[in-house]
Amino acid sequence: MFAKKKKPTPAISTASLPDIVFMLLFFFMVTTVMREVDLKVKLSPPEATEVQKLENKSLVDYVYIGPPMDQKKFGTEPRIQLNDDYATISDIRPFIEAKRATRDEQLIPKLTTSLKVDKETKMGIISDVKQELRKAQALKINYSSREGKEKK
Repeated sequence: MFAKKKKPTPAISTASLPDIVFMLLFFFMVTTVMREVDLKVKLSPPEATEVQKLENKSLVDYVYIGPPMDQKKFGTEPRIQLNDDYATISDIRPFIEAKRATRDEQLIPKLTTSLKVDKETKMGIISDVKQELRKAQALKINYSSREGKEKK
């Protein structure tokens, strides 16, 4: 007479499950950054102690210099990469001019050319690239590096 009746536990509601899935989907769509360039050169950036981050990365054009990934096909000599293709020294000026043409005229003085160079690359090819950048009037040059430990 006084025994409690056991009620079956209600099923877990899955009505909000699609909302949660779509919230996760939109979160990852908004926060994911797509890689703009597929590297064809090996990059092991040098270490530096006085490192500063670039403020506006949309105003930066990258020039990659290093040994090719496929050394059987392209050898071991450092190569220049602009966007997704290998390039020569003479391709740098048209590359910079094409990048300038796509930007507003007010932003052109703020453009920076960042050299991402492998630490084992000799200075000769870097000097040639810098000379070509001077001819293209790209005078703001940045050297990309990773933060290292301070030597004592």
